Amino acid sequence: MADARKMITALILGVLAGLVAPELPGMWPGLLTDVYSFFGTIFLNALKMIIVPLVASSLIAGMAEIGGARGIGTLGLKTIFYYLATSLSAVITGLVIVNLLAPGGNAGPELAAAISSRLHGDGAREVAERVGNSGFGAILHVFLDMVPPNIVKAAADGQMLGIITFSLLFGYFIPRASEDVAPVLQRLAAGVHEIMISITAVVMRFAPLGVMCLVAKVVADAGASNTINLFKTLGLFAITVVAGLAVHAGITLMVVIRRVTGKNPLKHLKIMAPALATAFSTASSSATLPVTMECLETRGDIDKKTIGFVVPLGATINMDGTALYECVSALFIAQVMGHHMGVLEQFIVVWTALLTSIGVAGIPAASLVAIAIILKAVGLPVEAMAVILPVDRFLDMLRTAVNVFSDSVGAIVVSRHTD
Repeated sequence: MADARKMITALILGVLAGLVAPELPGMWPGLLTDVYSFFGTIFLNALKMIIVPLVASSLIAGMAEIGGARGIGTLGLKTIFYYLATSLSAVITGLVIVNLLAPGGNAGPELAAAISSRLHGDGAREVAERVGNSGFGAILHVFLDMVPPNIVKAAADGQMLGIITFSLLFGYFIPRASEDVAPVLQRLAAGVHEIMISITAVVMRFAPLGVMCLVAKVVADAGASNTINLFKTLGLFAITVVAGLAVHAGITLMVVIRRVTGKNPLKHLKIMAPALATAFSTASSSATLPVTMECLETRGDIDKKTIGFVVPLGATINMDGTALYECVSALFIAQVMGHHMGVLEQFIVVWTALLTSIGVAGIPAASLVAIAIILKAVGLPVEAMAVILPVDRFLDMLRTAVNVFSDSVGAIVVSRHTD
């Protein structure tokens, strides 16, 4: 298990390696970028390889152990309540901070020029390509994904909602099978889960190298000068998002850990450091799922059946950081365009951000689709979000880390109140 120091060192080395690569002469920049991409992709593929069997075995084993419908209902209600409460808290945090800092209220000439060019140029085309005509129908489509017509195809495509639904049903009916079948299936699911945890531990031995290469590739592609110019233009917006994420993760969730569970928040943060570093480098809650579960199972002293239910579900629908980002982005775009949002419109933004953060979790470019839905709901042009795309990747890495941290806090909260 890669410890926190190794992962933090890997992040720092990744940034430095990414900054150095473009400055080297000759063929070295392209060669190093290819090397970063190769090893980073191998690590990411290894994580993706184990997601489906890990999630399926975890949920099936957990549901089979829980057994009765009453226990399942209690666990499910507490989990959903936690998800809704923390996501709403994140959105409100973002709403307060974006109103206080007003990052788009005094747009300078650089930002005005960027908006003009991106609204009518490549930015508008990029939005169209990445978002399309997404609306509330995108959310309804996610509910269709919960009941896939072909579970094998759903597994191959990585449709986590379908896998979760099937696994929960399969695990639920194991205790209700015949006496000679039920124990065999339960032991089989538990055995597969144990093996997947062992495989995850092997993959995590290479986590520092994988994280370093993934971060180095992102930084090298952006380049030092481009990164600096982007943050000069959109710096206050990025600062507002980072401040909101810091308040939610560093204050709200830390208080939840201390007050609700009685555990040491800093100790839990240290336990989750490998998962947070992986989430930051991959920008994917699903890809980080094996690491999150291993951190909680091997170091977190949390009931396995709770982890097996809460964490996979959270990686799919619990998106605190994403909900906060959607809210801040919508209000920032409104401020930049000189559109004053009253109380009613801000209320619409809050609730739409809350719902879309859950509903579009399984869609590619989920946060951008959600922002498009919010902008449509308050009458703003969808193309306007082209202005935030230059810093979206970096902020995506941060909000994914917050999403994963919230999932881990949910596991210890639900475990504490289910015992």
